[in-house]
Amino acid sequence: MPQNEREKIVVIGGGFAGLNFIKHIDKKRFDVTLVDRNNFHSFPPLFYQIASSGLEPGSISFPFRREIRRGKAKGIDFHLGEVEKVDFKNKTVTTQYETISYDRLVIAAGTTNNFFGNDDLKKYVYTLKSTAQAMRMRDEILDRLERASIETDEEAKKKLLSFVVIGGGPAGVEVAGALGELKRFIIPREYPTIRQEDLSIVLLEGSDKLLGAMSARSQNEAVRYLEKLMVDVRLKNLMTRYDKNIVTLSDGSQIYSGMVIWTAGVTGQPIAVENVEEGFMGRGYRFKVDCYNRVKDTENVYAIGDMSLMETEKYPKGHPQLAQVAIQQGRLLARQLNKDEFTEAFEYNDKGTMATVGRNMAVADLGKVHISGFAAWLCWMFIHLLSILGMRNKISVLIDWTWSYFSYGTSLRMLLHTSRWPLRERWGEI
Repeated sequence: MPQNEREKIVVIGGGFAGLNFIKHIDKKRFDVTLVDRNNFHSFPPLFYQIASSGLEPGSISFPFRREIRRGKAKGIDFHLGEVEKVDFKNKTVTTQYETISYDRLVIAAGTTNNFFGNDDLKKYVYTLKSTAQAMRMRDEILDRLERASIETDEEAKKKLLSFVVIGGGPAGVEVAGALGELKRFIIPREYPTIRQEDLSIVLLEGSDKLLGAMSARSQNEAVRYLEKLMVDVRLKNLMTRYDKNIVTLSDGSQIYSGMVIWTAGVTGQPIAVENVEEGFMGRGYRFKVDCYNRVKDTENVYAIGDMSLMETEKYPKGHPQLAQVAIQQGRLLARQLNKDEFTEAFEYNDKGTMATVGRNMAVADLGKVHISGFAAWLCWMFIHLLSILGMRNKISVLIDWTWSYFSYGTSLRMLLHTSRWPLRERWGEI
């Protein structure tokens, strides 16, 4: 078909959903433009490994332009930009740089942090929803370790090394576990002037269990593993306030925290929408879609992955915001657009859930099968290794993991403060 007769599809977001969609859409039938705030795809399940100096950022990131130069994504047009608004009537997507027209729109922008109405928290807590946030967290942790190693005042040292992790989901458990490994194994080896008891790690979870989506056995084992790593797990504890390093809990008690790490919730990426009737948006800033991922009360607009809210009998509150859901929805939508028919309703194939706490300590629920410990840890490593884009990335991650396993060391604990100057107007620094 001549290029000027092809329908133009604009895809917002190059995460799991968007990337799998563009890989499977027929480039001979459609002109496809991918819009993303970054020029690379990242692997969010391993952000915590960057934050804990276990992996370098480049190991879990893959430039879009390399991906669209070859392979299944070849032929895609990439535009850098953060989407500011979408006009459903005039069929345009506007970023800070340009306005792009579309015939069909696929919204796959993913999630951001949910502060449950207390948006001022984002100015003071550390979060883990992007590579940049993970690097910022890593630098802060290393900075605190270096300052504490030369601090002579014992009370000041303990304040520097007081960490509170908010949220007992997979991200919170994995971050707390990484800090626990730092306390148990790295501190005695590399920071002789710091005692293990100087570093405190508190994991707060508002419900009565960690890893709420997993089995009771996995939940209990996660607590046991964290306690082995000297993490103070506190269930049924909500943070109600954070002010000047003081964390106030729902029971009225308070904790001093030099660094608060927020993993308590997610919400869809906010996108301003114009010229559309109300009612298309659901809870958690997710677009209401039918069983084919078509956004309700719109024409030729689709939402996939974390941005979609598909209410079914099995999932009345929508599907879990997991990578596998995003991957499966992206592929299915592409297949149906290729055929120009919507005959296959989306059915989520749940392949299981897993979380790692530390070296040789992980839990996995794979259907009716539960595994834990070293076997689950190997399974977790294998699946995540396969999921990372690029053979170079896979080899790099495998080498880093193997070296860390046998040596308990890493060459990645380098404190890299970015230069402040010159200020950049386009980044809002002037």
